[in-house]
Amino acid sequence: MATRRRSGALSEEAPSTGAPNTPSAGAPSESAPPEGGARTRLAVLGALLPALTALPAAVLVVPDAVYNVVPAAASALALGDAEVPALLRATGCALPALLLTVPLAALAARRLPAWAVLATGAAVLLAGLVAARFVPSVPLVAAVRAVQGVGGGIVVPASLVIVWERGNRGLTAAWAGVFAGMLILAMPLALSAVPPPAGGTAVPDWRAALAPVPWPAAAAVAAASGYPLLRGRGPWALPAARQAERGGLLLPLAPAAGFAFLAVVAAYDWSPGARLVVAVAALAALLALAVAGGRDAAAGSPEGCAIVMIAVGLLCLPVAGPMTGLLSATAHARDDGAAVPALPFALAAAAAVAGALASTRAPARRAVPLGYCLMVTGLLLGLAGAPHDRWTPLLLLVPLGAGAGLALAASLRGAGVGAALFGLSLCFPALLAGQLLVLSLEASRLARLQPVTETQRAGALLDAYHLWLVIAAVTAVLLAAATARARARRAAAHGATLPGKASAEPGGG
Repeated sequence: MATRRRSGALSEEAPSTGAPNTPSAGAPSESAPPEGGARTRLAVLGALLPALTALPAAVLVVPDAVYNVVPAAASALALGDAEVPALLRATGCALPALLLTVPLAALAARRLPAWAVLATGAAVLLAGLVAARFVPSVPLVAAVRAVQGVGGGIVVPASLVIVWERGNRGLTAAWAGVFAGMLILAMPLALSAVPPPAGGTAVPDWRAALAPVPWPAAAAVAAASGYPLLRGRGPWALPAARQAERGGLLLPLAPAAGFAFLAVVAAYDWSPGARLVVAVAALAALLALAVAGGRDAAAGSPEGCAIVMIAVGLLCLPVAGPMTGLLSATAHARDDGAAVPALPFALAAAAAVAGALASTRAPARRAVPLGYCLMVTGLLLGLAGAPHDRWTPLLLLVPLGAGAGLALAASLRGAGVGAALFGLSLCFPALLAGQLLVLSLEASRLARLQPVTETQRAGALLDAYHLWLVIAAVTAVLLAAATARARARRAAAHGATLPGKASAEPGGG
């Protein structure tokens, strides 16, 4: 069995598989010829480009921008008022399809060349985005959105494996930062690409809301196709997945499928209280799964990667998305138009990347709790500000982004690729649970107050959002405590050498 070593072309040590006495998870084989500095830089660029293109393309299929064009869509499809909910359910099929695909795609990326899996997913995603421009009926809307979700679900784990193959802490941190940042930026980007009609103007084509930002998918296809030319001559494949790792990757599939089914069924006139019960039960099940998986050699990680993934999924898009709607609603109530200021969200995404890169300079055992503290601080600051101008959201979004990027990148230290993919499989179910929670809170508040004017409606939504921030902050504290306990338990089980070992992993410092 090969021993851990440093490549002469890399300054970072390769990632661990997460199991003792296993070969390095990212180093080339002993027979690989050494690469020069220029060749190494090209290989790093080849791994970085998919992260910068495929991740945005995949995350951008999650937001549903059709709300801004519902009247135009109903008119074009000849839908009555009773049929509009079916259209909204159809456009929401992307996220359930994505979260069901991630575990299967993670297994495929470990058994097949990751770049080929990524190219396939990007092609499927691009095909779904192109087909969205021609859908003539509600069932085909659901089919196209599901195809987009499948493509995104293939792309995300494949991009992580490609980055992991390089065994470079900076690349791993960049992947984590881009992922967390896009979860914050996705909704304003989608809504900005499909603004609501103003002053009675007609929508050019309502189908644009089904594929609001298609160009990252085309860039991802190009990046994946060019990866074999840039990665170098060395066989940068990871060691084959063992049976325990394969089982761990498929472990979240059945719970995710059950939750996705309940979430879809709950959209059929379930009460807000019933949907809240489903979301809370799903979060409890995800946390139990993460804790149980953390005790396994293949799915566990020293810094509680799976629990941090749940926190990032729960807190990023489900917090930033409703903020986007609030900004649009308050602007509409003041007759200022409904354009969403994208700059605060872009700054938060930049803070996520900066926090992730900063994690390489701090011990992971301190960076993960600090990331949680920043996220909780941002959520509490959100209670102090109201979305009346374009700058107050910074109080919430920038600490949230910085904390999410910092905690996620630091949690990947010492984690094997199987543990990282296992956590990723829990991230999107947590995202769906967060969306179900906040939408249920909004629906309950609107049903209780029954607002008449746009100003009253915006106030009701703001009250529901503040309640969601309180719930999110409390949940973040509980997840931080669970992460600390999981880390302490694993450190006790594996001995006091764990922190020193973890610092040599990708994202380590």
